[in-house]
Amino acid sequence: MDDPIVAFLRERIAEDEAGVHALVEPHEWHTGPGDDPDWEDESTVYMWPPEFHTPYEQDKHWRGLTASNPALAAHIARHDPARVLREVEAKRRIVERYAWLREHGDTGDAAWVLPLLAAPYSNHADFRPEWSSGLG
Repeated sequence: MDDPIVAFLRERIAEDEAGVHALVEPHEWHTGPGDDPDWEDESTVYMWPPEFHTPYEQDKHWRGLTASNPALAAHIARHDPARVLREVEAKRRIVERYAWLREHGDTGDAAWVLPLLAAPYSNHADFRPEWSSGLG
């Protein structure tokens, strides 16, 4: 049987991953100058892959989404789907390494890691208060 915090983290990580895969596009976001002269506003989030205006058009360009302010645009770009997938993979590896160590009776000092990984999900209904006791 899984350690409850391991099971909790596996489920949250899978939800994060599923959220990204639910997005068909865009896969990468950034802010900054785009290839369209009208997109010079710092509130614009640029999205890749490119879009085509017609089925025959070969010209690719970034798409843009205007946020309400530059800080929000920067926040959105920092949490783009490609980054979330990298974060999902890193968290998954940490959880699986811990689970392997636990299975083999040698978690050593690694037990402090999982509450830290669970902390961002503390508003989830399945989060257990005792997991935050070691965070202080």
